[in-house]
Amino acid sequence: MSLDIDRHAHLASPIQRWDPRFKIASLMLLILSIALVHSIALVLGGLVIATVLLLLSRIPLDFVAQGLKWIVLFLLPFFIILPLTYPTETGLYFLGMPFALEGLRLSVLIVVKALAIVLIAYVIFGSARFDINLIALQHLKCPSVFVQIMLFTYRFIFLFLSEMRRMDTAMKARGFVKKGNLYTLKAMGGFVGTLLIRSFERTERIYKAMLSKGYQGQFHTLVGFKAEGKDFIKAALIILVAVALFGLDMTGMFAQAEHGWI
Repeated sequence: MSLDIDRHAHLASPIQRWDPRFKIASLMLLILSIALVHSIALVLGGLVIATVLLLLSRIPLDFVAQGLKWIVLFLLPFFIILPLTYPTETGLYFLGMPFALEGLRLSVLIVVKALAIVLIAYVIFGSARFDINLIALQHLKCPSVFVQIMLFTYRFIFLFLSEMRRMDTAMKARGFVKKGNLYTLKAMGGFVGTLLIRSFERTERIYKAMLSKGYQGQFHTLVGFKAEGKDFIKAALIILVAVALFGLDMTGMFAQAEHGWI
């Protein structure tokens, strides 16, 4: 799974040209609406909307598929666990175990919701640089501590991986070969311990360097945002869709039809 989710943020698209503040606020509302919906039909509609937004962002589909496949592997067990563990009196059995259609419906609902939300997350964080998105969150009055934790965590993941690669190359240069024996376990234990110590020492050095440059717990930036009319229109359309999904779900028409079918 690729960690640099903003790798294709430079691609020009209607989503990429959207003011990050309005994009994050409106799409987060859409995510919330999809998460609260109980109808499979409406959630599938949310998945279609998320797919359209992804296509508009022009983020390569193979890049999204790399991360999505791990999400799918994580979600697949729901199709087994929920139908076989959900309380039921239907009398249906699978391999000698009670099988609940309501559990199957619930698993479909969870999986489709998760896929839609992940696709929207790719649209949000893949269509602008990660630091730009964090600055936009700060403009949206997101707590400064939370923004900085996200920024430093994202940055240190790559530093951590870089340090791990250097140590692995150094061990191979000294003739170390991984095997399924006690010596390899001891060597890998020392590898992990050394990696953690080096990472901690690096964070100490970086923190002291930041203090020496006047860091006082605030995230300062020269990046500015300027909203235009089209940014308001895009946000209004997304908010309208989010409200429509939630409103239709509140009426209960789709949910009643689905329960009747089951």
